Amino acid sequence: MVKNKIAMLDVSELLRPEPAFASKPIGRYRDYDIDHEDPIKERVRITYTEMHTNQTVDYVKKKMAEWLSFDKFEATIMEALESLNDLVDESDPDVNIPNIVHAFQTAERIRAIHPHHDWFHLVGLIHDLGKVMAFKGEPQWSVVGDTFPVGCAWANSIVYKDTTFKKNPDTYDPRYNTTLGIYSKNCGLDNILMSWGHDEYLYRVLVHNNTTIPKEGLNMIRFHSFYPWHSGGDYDFLCSENDLEMKKWVLEFNKFDLYTKGGDIPDIKELMPYYQTLIDKYIPGLIKW
Repeated sequence: MVKNKIAMLDVSELLRPEPAFASKPIGRYRDYDIDHEDPIKERVRITYTEMHTNQTVDYVKKKMAEWLSFDKFEATIMEALESLNDLVDESDPDVNIPNIVHAFQTAERIRAIHPHHDWFHLVGLIHDLGKVMAFKGEPQWSVVGDTFPVGCAWANSIVYKDTTFKKNPDTYDPRYNTTLGIYSKNCGLDNILMSWGHDEYLYRVLVHNNTTIPKEGLNMIRFHSFYPWHSGGDYDFLCSENDLEMKKWVLEFNKFDLYTKGGDIPDIKELMPYYQTLIDKYIPGLIKW
C-alpha cells in the first residue's frame, strides 16, 4: 500500500528548479568556490582534500570490515539523534549549526509537503545518523560530504575534482582509473563500492536491525550524498534500470535535505513526541551500531 501511494506523488514536482520553501536563492547553495579568507569555505576545502586523498578501494574495504560488524555500541535512534547536538558538519558550506537542527528542518518540511507518508518524515529526521561515527574515532572526512564510487575514474562533477585527488594512489592505478574501472556497464549501484561515509553506514545499520522503513526510504538514505550521480549527471552508466527509477525518489528527498538549510529553527523539544512514535513504529528499541 505504501508503494502505491508513493507512485501517486506528483513527479513533475521533482523538476522544479527551486522549491518554494528554499530559504535563499538556489545559486547560493553548495557554493564550493575557494576562498582562503572565508573560514567556512576553507574548512570545507580542507575536509574534501583529506577525503579525496584517502578514500581508496582498499580504504573503503577496510572501513566496511570494521564498521559493518555492528559491534561498536548500542543506542536507540533518539539517543543517536541527540548526539548530533554536538556535531557541525565540516564539509557543508551551507550550515554552521548542530546537525540535529538540520535533521528536524528536513523532517518538518517533508511532513508539511507529504503529510500522509510518515516513513518519509522519519527518513528526513534520521538520514544523517551515520555521522555518529565521528564520535567513535572517525575523522569527519571519512564520515561526511558528497560520496562517489571508488574503483573507477573520478567524475568531473565531484567537487574540487581537479585539485584534490592528486595524492590519491588510485588516481594512478590502471585497475581503477578508467571509466568503468573494476565494474561493468549497468552493473547496478548495489555492486559499486562507494566512498565510505554516513550514508552507506546508516543504510546498513537499518537493514541489520530489521527496520520496516520501505525500500524507497532506505535508498534515499543510502544515496542522498551521491551528488555526482543524482545531481551532477554522472555515473548513470553504472546504473541498472531500477537504479534510474529510484533516482526520482532520491531527488525528491534531496529537495528537502538541501533547501531547508538556513531556514526556520524548529522547536525540537515540542516535536520529539511525534517523531518518537515514528521511531517506535519503524525502528524501535536498542539498535546495534
